Amino acid sequence: MHGDLHIVLAPEVVGHIGSFPVTNTLVTAWVVMAALIAFAVLATRRLALVPSGKGQVFIETLVGGVLSYMEETLGDRRLALRFFPLITTIFLFVLFANWLGLFPGVGSIGIHHGEHELVPLFHPVSTDLNVTLALAIIAFLAIEFAGIAVLGFLKYGGKFVNLSSPLNFFIGIIELFSELARLISFSFRLFGNMFAGKVLILVAIAFVPVILPVPLMLFEAFVGFIQAAIFALLTLFFIKIAVAEAEH
Repeated sequence: MHGDLHIVLAPEVVGHIGSFPVTNTLVTAWVVMAALIAFAVLATRRLALVPSGKGQVFIETLVGGVLSYMEETLGDRRLALRFFPLITTIFLFVLFANWLGLFPGVGSIGIHHGEHELVPLFHPVSTDLNVTLALAIIAFLAIEFAGIAVLGFLKYGGKFVNLSSPLNFFIGIIELFSELARLISFSFRLFGNMFAGKVLILVAIAFVPVILPVPLMLFEAFVGFIQAAIFALLTLFFIKIAVAEAEH
């Protein structure tokens, strides 16, 4: 704490719904979800079979480009259509969450507990390890589901439990541990980058409040986009690896 500098690693409880604690991260996540729903409604409310406006043409071009890229990566249009909603939702949620964390009021608008303690009402979502871990678990389950759905349970499990030779058995164990390690790499990569950016901006605001924070916030907005893209693309690439048959 230095003047107005307030850096907190964990989210803080701002209230309760019955006995359920509501943290400022959860409040921010609700705002992100509401923004995504509003964006989806506004973007699709005037859709026509033949596009009549530039907005629909832009959205269709963007969606078509992403879908084509996924089809090229996975090598199967049916798989691309199946996982397109998941990949795009992960990207948009992480992107909106990262950008919302840069808005004025996040970390400064809050509820007073006691005389001097201010509990912020909003907390950047990606700087909460609980959220990044939850996203990592969703991506992990989607990857495993894709492998089992495409290859079958026995063939997919054969990637990790292979008794044909001691070497293949050892390689399978390594593959199994690498699958579990994705939970850590997924969650800590996003958390570490966004938390470091948050701390850097807060320190800049505290010590050089006029000039330095602006370029840093622009850079952090770019980093937020890159991190959202990386999270979504890694999920896509790991799905590609999961549905590929093991080579002996």
